[in-house]
Amino acid sequence: MSAENKKILVLASGNKNKIREIGEMLPDYEVKGYKDMGLDMEIEENGSTFYENALIKARAVCEALGLPALADDSGLCVDALGGAPGVFSARYAGDGNDAHNNALLLKNMEGIKNRDAKFVSALVMYFPDGRIVSATGETFGRILYECKGDNGFGYDPLFFSNDLQKSLGEASAREKNTVSHRYRALCALREKLS
Repeated sequence: MSAENKKILVLASGNKNKIREIGEMLPDYEVKGYKDMGLDMEIEENGSTFYENALIKARAVCEALGLPALADDSGLCVDALGGAPGVFSARYAGDGNDAHNNALLLKNMEGIKNRDAKFVSALVMYFPDGRIVSATGETFGRILYECKGDNGFGYDPLFFSNDLQKSLGEASAREKNTVSHRYRALCALREKLS
């Protein structure tokens, strides 16, 4: 399908990696971040769950643009840390820097044998008529003792995928996009929307 025939899907995100990744998973759509649509605003994510944050973002963008908006709120939940970093995954170290977040996670995991973890994604599609369709996805693995691989973003180099038997940082985008939390949430969302 040529680019000019694709329907635009507005993503309530300014994260270029997330926009690209969702675009790769939804090749029938031209996925655009809300800032690419000319919307200049910061959305305060003050929910206590992934779903609440996704809803806040999707509603804000939909209401501002008058178009359906899709939001993803996702993060890493580590069993031994009581589910942290959780909804604070992107700002775990306080500055939104992936390397700093990974370094803090490794520091907080020192001496811990149980390294089980999961990535969680909550997706919310918010429509101008107020209709909400949501879905969640999870992928399971464990936290490595050091970063492995240069692919992906966020905690991918530290997350050993049970499905792939390697870190998400070592996986190709195609491999990651068949097992990721975001892919599983998108599959569930598409099912609900059809």
